[in-house]
Amino acid sequence: MHIADDVTKAMTTAGLNLIAQALSIYNNDLRLVVCNAPFQQMFSLPDALVTPGATFQDSILFLAQSGEYGHIEDLEAFLTERTMQARAFEPHYMERTRANGRTISVEGSPLPDGGWVTVYTDISATKAQETLLRARAGALNDQVLAHTEQLAATNRELAASITALEETKRQLTASEARTRLTTEMMPAHIAHVDATGHYTYSNRKLSSVLPGRHSAILGRHIRDALGTFAHDKIASALDTAYSGAASVVEFTDDPSARRIRTAFTPDMQGGVYILSMDVTEETQTRVALQQTRKRELAAQMISGLAHDFSNLLTIILGMQSRLGTLPTLPGDAEPLIEGTLAAARRGGALLSTIAEMTGARTLRPVATDIPTLMGDLATLAAATLPTAVQLDLDIQTPQSPVLLDKGMVQDSLLNLILNARDACGASGRITLTVRLVHDTWIEWQLADTGPGFSDAALKRAFDPFFTTKGAEGSGLGLSMVYDMTKIAGGDLRLSNGPDGACVTLRLPYRAAVSAPTGLALLVEDRDDLRALLRDMLMEIGHSVIEAASADEATALLADLPEISLILSDIQLAGAATGIDLVRRLGPGCLPLILMTSLPPDAPLFLEAQKHAPVLRKPFAASDLTSLIAPRDVAAQ
Repeated sequence: MHIADDVTKAMTTAGLNLIAQALSIYNNDLRLVVCNAPFQQMFSLPDALVTPGATFQDSILFLAQSGEYGHIEDLEAFLTERTMQARAFEPHYMERTRANGRTISVEGSPLPDGGWVTVYTDISATKAQETLLRARAGALNDQVLAHTEQLAATNRELAASITALEETKRQLTASEARTRLTTEMMPAHIAHVDATGHYTYSNRKLSSVLPGRHSAILGRHIRDALGTFAHDKIASALDTAYSGAASVVEFTDDPSARRIRTAFTPDMQGGVYILSMDVTEETQTRVALQQTRKRELAAQMISGLAHDFSNLLTIILGMQSRLGTLPTLPGDAEPLIEGTLAAARRGGALLSTIAEMTGARTLRPVATDIPTLMGDLATLAAATLPTAVQLDLDIQTPQSPVLLDKGMVQDSLLNLILNARDACGASGRITLTVRLVHDTWIEWQLADTGPGFSDAALKRAFDPFFTTKGAEGSGLGLSMVYDMTKIAGGDLRLSNGPDGACVTLRLPYRAAVSAPTGLALLVEDRDDLRALLRDMLMEIGHSVIEAASADEATALLADLPEISLILSDIQLAGAATGIDLVRRLGPGCLPLILMTSLPPDAPLFLEAQKHAPVLRKPFAASDLTSLIAPRDVAAQ
């Protein structure tokens, strides 16, 4: 690399030395960057002043002391003035006669990153010709001669201006190319619309942010480019930007099921700059984290109250039991005592339910076959449904396994089916449809033929203790389903369909790891853990090769195409992480599982979940195998 740089520098210097004019370039610190041989020769400069790094002030001092500028009264003031002019440098063209009688033109132009370039041309011959012309043209009118001289000087100034403009154009073109390349590389749609709403710029990323749209949108109106649905979602924020205030809006694009965040920045010329990003994975993670924090806060608030209330219930149960053993109680006291005991026991059960709802719950996704899950659910639900209430299952998902917390999903769906059963009464139909939405969500939609949700239920059904069942309901069923859904980063919606109530539950779609037993690559930088994990992989049927860093793992993957599974820690030796390893492999890479001891709310943990399944350390072999789809199921 250094040899190539030296060759390039030598060739550049040789080229500059072939130029007839003297040339010098100083940076914004007033130090010499480069000059050619004619520059040294024209001003008889010593080698020290034509060496890169020589100061402008030293060069001016040398020239002043050698008489280049004639007699100078105050040398220090002269140096200060020339230095200030250099720091406030502007494009210029001038001609001056040197102390040796030669006439030179001086043409200077600033550089985009500071500093300037100056070209010195000896025009003594041109001036001599002008003098000779004046001497031999005594018959010519003095005004014509003056005009000719003025035209010659003007032409030289115009030539200098044209050169400066061409250089500026070249720099602007290069700058525009760099800017466009940068915007094209960003994972966001960057655009500009004029005052009428028509696109004047776009980085051709619209289709990657909003699937289904065209990226060639220059000249099109924003409503036509985005579609009516998305445009209606951003219309208010766009109007705010047109009025002169920046705004941000976040919405779910129904056609693509993606969550989009769009920022609008006013353009003082009447248009608006637009930045749109797909934040679906970020939103899923944020929702899960927010719900976890809500649960922690609720647990802190309730734990103390629950403890005291539990003590009171214990006292009540004890006193009522003693009352029941007294021989002198009236005959109608026994039902009252039994009723009090039943109410206290129900209060204790309610406390247990609250503790379960507010206590810490860990999401445990495992490789799940959805048809099998739905079959098991139908078996569980069948025993609870009246004979005249029919449950229909419509499974539209691919056969490949997905990562789900089976217990959480089963509990939630069973709760929804029981609510639908209560709504249908003695007879009716419950339809449960499961489908994949744009490779982003797994969606369960449960519809019944009951009376539908009331207005109050649509607004408050997710509130703890809200119930429409009177004394028979705890008001915690839908609240717990909502809680578990949000912990998983999903969404729960209520609506009324043409025949009754409709509940839509969405969970993030994560394909399960599908890896037959074979050669596994273990990436872990701690020797003791690597030995333990190696034994674990061998226990489940894999042979193992090991690496301590992402770089070492990348090299092994290039040399060993037979690797069928990667198990990698997130934090590794060296600068690269396990997440960097995933990015190097790219989409459609080998089956890969990440592991970490980081807490679930750590930024690296949250980022890792966007790329691959993540195991929390410590874990057992069963936890590892639960993330891997069985070979026969994966092959279906």
